[in-house]
Amino acid sequence: MKAILVTGRTLGQGLGLEMGKFSDIYYRNVATCEMNRVDMERLGVKEGELIRVSSGLGSAVLRVVKSFEEVPSGIIFVPYGPWINRIMRPETHGTGMPSFKGIEVEVEVEASRLSEIPKIDELLSRG
Repeated sequence: MKAILVTGRTLGQGLGLEMGKFSDIYYRNVATCEMNRVDMERLGVKEGELIRVSSGLGSAVLRVVKSFEEVPSGIIFVPYGPWINRIMRPETHGTGMPSFKGIEVEVEVEASRLSEIPKIDELLSRG
């Protein structure tokens, strides 16, 4: 399924940052993808299942959650964090900040035998 990715800060992400990026709270709040209920049905996933979000630069496995605030169909929201940073384009267009919104991505059910999302230390060890 094609979608538009929007990233940003959330209350849970901020709480996780205060507890530390290696904390379970940070992991649970950042390695997630908020999705519209209709899109979840169309994709055939239920809350808590794993999906793969891919851009032209790579992919990230995330746990899907029903959006806290209604996310329009065709748009997904992922909190800022190392999981989604892996697929963001590095161009800053002279601003010093990459574009964190409006990124075309492909979303699919995670097809590998992966049962858990890699923790941050695993992500960092992969380079």
